[in-house]
Amino acid sequence: MKKIINFIAKPQNNKMTKWLKSAAFAGLLILTSCETDLDKINENPNDQASVDPKVLLTYVSKDAFQVNGDNMYASRMMIGTDGENTYQYMKWNDASFEVYTKGILNTVKMMQEAEKINNKNYNAIGKFYRAYYFFNLSMKFGSIPYTEAAKGESGITQPKYDSQETVMAGILSELKEANDLINSSDKIEGDIIYNGDASKWKKLINSFRLKILITMSKKSTLGSYNVATEFASIAGSQPLMTSISDNGELKFADAADSRYTMFNNSGYGSSLYMADYFINLFKARQDPRLFTFAAQTTAAKEAGKPIKDFTGYNGGNPTSSYSDNAALITAKNISKVNDRFYKDPTNEPSSILSYSELEFILAEASARGWVSGSAKTHYDNAIKASFSFYQTYVQNPGQYFSGFDVNQYLATPLVVYSDAAPLETRLEKIMTQKYMTMFHQSQWTSYYDYLRTGYPNYPLQTGVSAPFRFRYPQAEYSYNSTNLKAALAAQYGGNDNINSKPWWLQ
Repeated sequence: MKKIINFIAKPQNNKMTKWLKSAAFAGLLILTSCETDLDKINENPNDQASVDPKVLLTYVSKDAFQVNGDNMYASRMMIGTDGENTYQYMKWNDASFEVYTKGILNTVKMMQEAEKINNKNYNAIGKFYRAYYFFNLSMKFGSIPYTEAAKGESGITQPKYDSQETVMAGILSELKEANDLINSSDKIEGDIIYNGDASKWKKLINSFRLKILITMSKKSTLGSYNVATEFASIAGSQPLMTSISDNGELKFADAADSRYTMFNNSGYGSSLYMADYFINLFKARQDPRLFTFAAQTTAAKEAGKPIKDFTGYNGGNPTSSYSDNAALITAKNISKVNDRFYKDPTNEPSSILSYSELEFILAEASARGWVSGSAKTHYDNAIKASFSFYQTYVQNPGQYFSGFDVNQYLATPLVVYSDAAPLETRLEKIMTQKYMTMFHQSQWTSYYDYLRTGYPNYPLQTGVSAPFRFRYPQAEYSYNSTNLKAALAAQYGGNDNINSKPWWLQ
């Protein structure tokens, strides 16, 4: 029997251990088939496996909010110098369905346990995490198992694939249900994101609904939803994030299993450097956020240049060979990633959706005419929120931001936004600044924004195009091949190719 279980949850006691064993058997075949007859597995009816939903909420939150570094290469922010990175050179292949047996299964179990104690808030947050996980899975692949997923206990061992439209419409409905369920009456223990504040969860849930809708900007409808109309309805009637204190983010602690994701990462300390495309956006705008992302070049340090001297920073070309970029190391003329990302055990929080990103979403929606009001106001708010975030969480921010005036920055030619400019000019401003806020934040969002808008204009090698998706996991070909092949035929003409365009981009 092929084992694919990898839980975020770790047993803390005998009950937890029993639950993990039970859940593992129940969920093992979410996506695969197995010759073992699970009906023969016996369980003591007087000792039912159970776990408090607060424990599962902690584990699911830790899993969902971890930093993902791979998108930094694809998004032209970082480069590698010790070998060819498949993400940097746009040559990736398949991705994993691990999240089904990790995040989704734990989320479903949390919701089941919450029903036993009649706590609606865990159910609401569970619906949010389901939406979050399924959204990211569908964005990676296209069609995915959704309506039949995580139903191993019901005997569904080879789930069908649902179309991307079905998935997106379904998770929008789940988020609407979550918004209706969340309340201030039921306690939320084990909450490492908002410390039990249901009102902040409500803001995140509704803000995430807007994120899904703006990501579907090429579509006019999602199932029964009109994209622009639904966006306007949520934006005009539901509570949304209003400051960085509402950020959907995980704060790290200097304790075992709670430290920053990249802490003590050997690659960050040795072979990871900044991409010139990313650095040059900041240098051209004299944007001091650069100093929080990048380290000075060795030559600049040796010359005694001040940290805030923009000439002391340089990146490598993400389209050049890694050996060419390695030569810049010898020449002492390339910036490493700022060492706080691998030396600071707490560093900055990791967000899956921030107030700054929400304001960029609202700016784009306003520019497209989906909502009334000034896109410039949202755009300016978004940039101010980003600076506030780094000034709040980066250690010794004065060394980077002293003397900086964000209002003067907003008035500079490359930054200033005009509601009267052509739509493409406005979109380029919004997406470029949004991109500049996402170093180690919001996972693959900046790459997906590039795919749907073309902004900012990533440099690519001649003859190489940016992939639209990942290939399905090899395990699916072995254990769920009938449903997989049907999904491939329906959306990609039977071809599982990284350059096959998924529904959301058509």
